[in-house]
Amino acid sequence: MSDGRAGTKAAAAAAVRGATAGLVDLSHRIHAHPELSFEEEQASGWCADALADAGFGVTQGICGLPTAFSASFGSGPFVVGICCEYDALPEIGHACGHNVIAAAAVGAGIGLARVADEIGCTIRVLGTPAEEGGGGKITMLERGGFDGIHASLMVHPWPSELIQMPCLAVSHFDVEYTGRAAHASAFPELGVNAADAITVAQVAVGLLRQHAHPGNQVHGIVTLGGAAPNIVPAHTRAKYYVRASTLEELARWEPRVHRCFEAGAVATGADVAIVPQGPVYSEFRADDAMAAVYKRNAEALGRRFAETGDKVVAASTDMANVSLAMPAIHPTLGLDSLPAVNHQAEFAAHCVTAIADEAVVDGAIAMAWTVADLATDAEQRARLCARAYSST
Repeated sequence: MSDGRAGTKAAAAAAVRGATAGLVDLSHRIHAHPELSFEEEQASGWCADALADAGFGVTQGICGLPTAFSASFGSGPFVVGICCEYDALPEIGHACGHNVIAAAAVGAGIGLARVADEIGCTIRVLGTPAEEGGGGKITMLERGGFDGIHASLMVHPWPSELIQMPCLAVSHFDVEYTGRAAHASAFPELGVNAADAITVAQVAVGLLRQHAHPGNQVHGIVTLGGAAPNIVPAHTRAKYYVRASTLEELARWEPRVHRCFEAGAVATGADVAIVPQGPVYSEFRADDAMAAVYKRNAEALGRRFAETGDKVVAASTDMANVSLAMPAIHPTLGLDSLPAVNHQAEFAAHCVTAIADEAVVDGAIAMAWTVADLATDAEQRARLCARAYSST
């Protein structure tokens, strides 16, 4: 590494470490005040304020999304986007660690602001709401929120360190059955049982699973099962996710799942409506060169990456759609949390530990160093600058 690049990276790291107290406080505040998708008023405001205090020009409410923002620093021709998530999960709060993601993104922005002009970069920290089902990044892609960006990155808490979180494509939808109410004891023959319809559908889904290709998944919950035991249920509802290895495979797999719900209607005489909920998330196409640079920098900070093993572990994220639009990476920050895993209350508790606080700082520095390396490597910079994303 040249002395110039080493000095640049040292300055970025010093800026992040100098902001450690504020970054940890930001992570803990977001964790203590969980907000659901598209309702992240406090979290997005806190992140935007922290970046404004660091000298960023901030615009809130971009792309028609009140809790989205764009914070920009620098004027260099190489434009890098750092994605900042901050929505929580129902009932279990920040059990996916978005408080850590948000604070690390803000920290990376602070570190890069120190060196942006020196490395010829424009840094854009994007506040991206509603990752947990609402697809905020997809809406922002479509409405110009990522326009002009050459490459994008973020980090995500996980039980262990991975260079790239494996991701499946996913479709979210609600199912609604409408039958006819009747007295369940005196006149059951006059009813059309919407609860029976959803039972038939769930049995069909269970049987379908044995024929699923590897990576194909389906799971859901019943959100309305009826009103009272002595009333034949006239209305039932469920929420379901269907996942597959790619968008192409999802297009083949999802109609088979839909037919299971249609079977419930055929069997009982109820009417069924399958209602999409938000945009479809794609598979992730990670930029291998960017990932290798990130891994080298994270290891220099003492992060140790896990072997993936034979078990296929995959989640879904709207950052995957960003990866199809531009070079992008989505590495994980290991919290050494096992047996606690994402989307458990126990994992939420891990996201405000000393290990999580260290991950905030390490993730911020590793991202800042990665951007600095890419910006000062003539070959990588030219490759990434060859095409900026445009929504038009």
